[in-house]
Amino acid sequence: GEILFHTKSHFIKLLIFFPLMLLVSFFNIKFWHVMSYFFYVIIILLLIWVSIYGIKASGSQRWINLYFIVLQPSELMKIGVIMCLAKYFHRQKIDNINSFINITIALTIIIIPIILVLSQPDLGTSILIALSGLIILWLGGVRVKYFFISFVTFLISLPFIISFLKPYQKLRILTFL
Repeated sequence: GEILFHTKSHFIKLLIFFPLMLLVSFFNIKFWHVMSYFFYVIIILLLIWVSIYGIKASGSQRWINLYFIVLQPSELMKIGVIMCLAKYFHRQKIDNINSFINITIALTIIIIPIILVLSQPDLGTSILIALSGLIILWLGGVRVKYFFISFVTFLISLPFIISFLKPYQKLRILTFL
């Protein structure tokens, strides 16, 4: 309909959130380090809130109405997983990074939000959360052989995984390929 409506809305959001972005960029890195687990847990709670009370649109339930803005917590989780895993690996000794328990905890940190985001359903964001988590695992020092074994297992189980996708998701993947 009216082009000015969207232009004005975007301009107002730019005027509000650009200064906010600048303000957040001046926070000390130690603040983010201290708050990373708390940030992760809050976003998990927001994802659970969305699955129960979120706004439904086009068959998806992904948004929380905060009255002045509509928030999509899965977008925040992309950052939350990175911060949480970075702090987790920062606290580990280099000798223990490849232990079964440490890798299992790191994968749990990645898988919990993926399951919550897939239930919305949002396949694209869940893939991005998984990839960002895997990149932090790589940068954290997890051995290459674990990535290779996981990749082969993923390829073998791919037909089984694809059977759970909805037709439009299969079509998107086919179009991408």
